[in-house]
Amino acid sequence: MVNEATLTTPRTTLSTTPSAPPIIVWLRDDLRLSDHPALHAAAKAAAKTGAPVICLYVLDDSAGRAPGAAARWWLAQSLRALGADIATRDGSLILRKGPAARVIAEVARESGARTVHWNGIAQAPHQAIERQLESALAKNGVDSQCFPGDLLVPPAVIRNKEGRGLRVFTPFWRRVLALGDPPKPLPAPKDLRPAPTVASDTLETWKLEPGKPDWAGGLRETWTPGEASARARLRDFLKHTAQGYVGDRDRPDREGTSRLSPHLRFGELSPRQVWHAARFAAAENPAIGPGVDKFLSELGWREFCRHLLHDHPNLATENLQANFDGFPWKPDAKALSAWQRGRTGYPIVDAGLRELWHTGVMHNRVRMVVASFLVKHLLIDWRDGESWFWDTLVDADAGSNPANWQWVAGCGADAAPYFRVFNPVLQGERFDPDGAYVRRWVPELKDVPPELIHQPWQATPIELASAGVTLGKSYPHPIVDHAKGRERALTAYAKIRKG
Repeated sequence: MVNEATLTTPRTTLSTTPSAPPIIVWLRDDLRLSDHPALHAAAKAAAKTGAPVICLYVLDDSAGRAPGAAARWWLAQSLRALGADIATRDGSLILRKGPAARVIAEVARESGARTVHWNGIAQAPHQAIERQLESALAKNGVDSQCFPGDLLVPPAVIRNKEGRGLRVFTPFWRRVLALGDPPKPLPAPKDLRPAPTVASDTLETWKLEPGKPDWAGGLRETWTPGEASARARLRDFLKHTAQGYVGDRDRPDREGTSRLSPHLRFGELSPRQVWHAARFAAAENPAIGPGVDKFLSELGWREFCRHLLHDHPNLATENLQANFDGFPWKPDAKALSAWQRGRTGYPIVDAGLRELWHTGVMHNRVRMVVASFLVKHLLIDWRDGESWFWDTLVDADAGSNPANWQWVAGCGADAAPYFRVFNPVLQGERFDPDGAYVRRWVPELKDVPPELIHQPWQATPIELASAGVTLGKSYPHPIVDHAKGRERALTAYAKIRKG
């Protein structure tokens, strides 16, 4: 862990004036040094002029959607790692809190900077702040430059004949692939000329991490945030996991996924770094080609969701399909609480929600089952589930999280039809056939035989007693019958279809 001194500087007057005005690099969801266009351009200019580079992160909760608790924990760790990386290049990471446009303009005045660089984010609230910043800087005679952000392709490039974004993934991904490889990743700067003394907050004052109770033990046990960890995880995936990805990615009982999503969420890796590393690995080892193609299509789904968010800034609150505005959701605080705590009585559902609480992630296949159970079996509004995921996921992404919930609910783009109701028992038996995933996260069922572990209510009293399970006490009865829940969901769907 980096010495906090590398992240903070006492609020004192500026040191001696450098030979050239500093260049500010505004960091956001791009907490890395490699393939960072704004930083690369600043370091290149600094090498010619001798200008120092000020790496600035601004905590601005008004910039789009404020991160949830788990994401704030990750942010703190990622900033520490980034501060350490910058320190090895003789630079320092400056932390400030407040409205980004005002804060950055203040730092420019304090430091004498004449240029500010940043990577763009193709989301309406972030773009609005960028425009405010450009205006504030221009008034003070400070130049600004925005570089391509965290997407493979800018949204303006993928449009239909009417100029709108695509709402079906397959043609969208075909269009992206037809454009060929994205630009090659940029190298990290070798050194950063020390900046003048600039006042900085400390991470502790931001209170990003939990105090008492400290619920983040499982996150610390599971993750090592930061660019170095992200790159190591990508290498490990391509070397050991990619070959079996097509089949194993749906198996929560196996280590079959990349687990790169939180690293991408915070920009510790860029999409084009992932793209080029994967393509290179497949060229070196053709046996992993099918796995790499499928893996990149998942990267494409992230891209698709970000493009949707660009066109629909209210993706987390408004149905993409307006006919769902009249859907007869049934608020049920007790059922919602049971779902959140992993006490629904359906083992695969409960395992997923407990994995989420402990690790800050949930296996993607299980996410679909868990989400379907909430919106279809329980008829609880998808926005309630999306909000819970937003607060508890370390990889909570402003595009993917609501887009995926709308996809499951049937009200989104390229959505699964509402009448597709996942059977949690069959899903468990198919994708966790021996019950290993359930046994890990629902330990009270660890001694239930594999053929019964996904439906323990079908066990005989003797079988339950032998497994040490008392339904209704050590493990709950199902809070809803699958067949009845499915029938109720289809009836509700029929009502909006008639409407």
